[in-house]
Amino acid sequence: MGGAVTESLFGGFGAWILELSEDMGQFVFLVRSTFQWMWRAPIEWRQTLIQMARIGVESLPVTAMTMFFTGMVLALQSGATSKHFFNTPLFVGTVVAFSIVMELGPVLTAIVVAGRAGAAIAAELGTMKVTEQIDALYTLGTDPVRYLIIPRVLAFLFVLPFLTVISDFTGILGGYFVSRVKYDIPGITYWHDIVDNMQIRHFVHGYIKTYIFAFLVSMISCYRGVTTRGGAEGVGKSTTRAVVESMVLILVVDYFATALLNAMGIT
Repeated sequence: MGGAVTESLFGGFGAWILELSEDMGQFVFLVRSTFQWMWRAPIEWRQTLIQMARIGVESLPVTAMTMFFTGMVLALQSGATSKHFFNTPLFVGTVVAFSIVMELGPVLTAIVVAGRAGAAIAAELGTMKVTEQIDALYTLGTDPVRYLIIPRVLAFLFVLPFLTVISDFTGILGGYFVSRVKYDIPGITYWHDIVDNMQIRHFVHGYIKTYIFAFLVSMISCYRGVTTRGGAEGVGKSTTRAVVESMVLILVVDYFATALLNAMGIT
């Protein structure tokens, strides 16, 4: 009995390792193929613009609203903490701006866009895969990587940094609203805290990470879409996996990107 259980556990673990290795290998091949097609073939700019509208314009309201309330919460908590220790709210603008521009803005924007646009991409490509539309592209002599994946990757790379900048501004604006209404901090004090303490390198620190997140989310979403199997149920599973894996990797990669940027002095 014990031997059978052990054999089953090791067998399941081995199957998981094989599946993971196969997934990683296919993903690396897809990334390589994407870079190859980017340099040697004309880019489908019409499809890229369509994807930019879908990813950027349609994601703007939810990302802006998310960061606006995030800034409000940061101002509320930082003001309460400073009042507890110093009997007056101090450097609320600085805390809000640094937290949003360097970390929360890029990370939360990428997570929200992954949950909205990344899921849509995985579902769309997954549906095309199970209905054999992607196979039809091969038959017509069109490479799916050039026609389907590259426009979505480029759209993410173009749009996510702009969404992050807008999210940063709306988050800081949310903090300003709470600082004025809740703590009666003069507007000039709030904005002077930010201007006096924040430098361009602090903005660059967060901005660089948006390109890393954009590439990760777009490639994972496309990969899960084009490798979908199992009909409608498979589309649902691929979409779920794309969102979960994107969110987890954003948080994991954020740590290593922050450590690397700090080591480079961009902090």
